[in-house]
Amino acid sequence: MCYSAMVWADYRRYVKEFGADIDIREFARLAERRIRDRNTWPKAMVDAFAQASTPAELEVKALLDQYAAAEAAKLQEGLFAQKKRLADAERVLASAKPTKKAGEDRRIATNKIEQALGRLADLQRMEPKERDMRIFPGHYCPVMVWEDGRRVVKPMRYQCRPAGRPAFYDTKYPGTYNARRDNLEGFWKGQFGVSHGLMVVTSFFENVQKNRAEGRELAEGEQPENMVLRFDPAGGVPMLVACLWSRWIGADGEKLLSFAAITDEPPPEVSAAGHDRCIVPIKAEHIDSWLNPASGDLASQYAILDDRERPYYEHRLAA
Repeated sequence: MCYSAMVWADYRRYVKEFGADIDIREFARLAERRIRDRNTWPKAMVDAFAQASTPAELEVKALLDQYAAAEAAKLQEGLFAQKKRLADAERVLASAKPTKKAGEDRRIATNKIEQALGRLADLQRMEPKERDMRIFPGHYCPVMVWEDGRRVVKPMRYQCRPAGRPAFYDTKYPGTYNARRDNLEGFWKGQFGVSHGLMVVTSFFENVQKNRAEGRELAEGEQPENMVLRFDPAGGVPMLVACLWSRWIGADGEKLLSFAAITDEPPPEVSAAGHDRCIVPIKAEHIDSWLNPASGDLASQYAILDDRERPYYEHRLAA
């Protein structure tokens, strides 16, 4: 399961590399919704609009700035409350009758102050960092699809809710950010061969059991211990990860664009590191055939997944 990834979050890279058009109206719709539901964008996707020039791009930037201002105000309000909590706790701890509660309040307030200051710094920071491109399930990022005879990039949520399914599928099936290849004609039959996408990934992260990463069984009485590994393709070549996507519309007209990355059996080095699935990077020569699948011809789509790029994945413990 690709539970997290470093992606191309700047929509302009798709324009430059693939000649894609941008569904700027969808970016604007999502930015407007962000003010209400606080949907999560990687910082690099937000920062791409710092250089907005067209009226449509400037509209998105204004909405994102509005969201940032509201977030900063909430963080400042929280900071004030936690600083007061910290001061109150320190007064009690300095008194003749310090309490356990005051010690706990000091610990919690100190942590929350540090977190709030970090989030405020990120809102204001313009110099890029690698973590600005990282997504997790539930986050949004650019995905390239085929629409009206051309490549188009849309912002989508990384956890697919298939059209026609109830909204509670998000919690009933929390793993729907990945689509297993052996279930493409089962759970994913409404998307496979119908609505395909591509996400550009530079690294991915997986949860593995420590003993499996060490190539051993659990010792008697030993409890499983989780660790997070980062996998990078040798040579650092970006990967065109095969995805399925869906346009979901609720009874009240609510719209959600969401996607899942296709996973398959892992190559030997990923298996040896303790993980049993791997994303599928397709070859550049298959981009349009994948994005615009021939109706009913599932065999050709499986052939594209078989004729994939096969980089060697180096891994290390995630920071």
